[in-house]
Amino acid sequence: MSVNSSNVKNLVKILIGAAWIDGKIQPEERQYLHQIAQEKGVANDPDIKPLLYELVPVMPIECYGWVKEYLGEHPSMEDCQSLIQAISGLIYTDDEVAIEEAKLLTTLQQLSNQEQSTQAGLNALLKQIQKLYRRWVEIQN
Repeated sequence: MSVNSSNVKNLVKILIGAAWIDGKIQPEERQYLHQIAQEKGVANDPDIKPLLYELVPVMPIECYGWVKEYLGEHPSMEDCQSLIQAISGLIYTDDEVAIEEAKLLTTLQQLSNQEQSTQAGLNALLKQIQKLYRRWVEIQN
């Protein structure tokens, strides 16, 4: 996944959504979000600012929608793991993992595992095709 301003904004939106997912943003999460938004250069972005300053609450369905948009239709295992890592950094700031936060991480882990098994299946299929092709080439010679 290429890192562009749209992806950075989407990542920050996901982090804000993850902080809201249990219904409230903890002080430690708030501090972490402001720090990340500053580091990523999106703290004053018109799409981010109302979310960052909690002027607009984020519903869980919005957060999951942003995750889907960020990862795309067929996310790579690396993209899933990277997002899990980013969200974990936020979730563990307050030393408390809410059930809703755990569900989000579990959903992402399942996506990652699903992509990993799909990739393994495709690799096995590709190897079988390569073997068949090599046999065909040997027969032709």
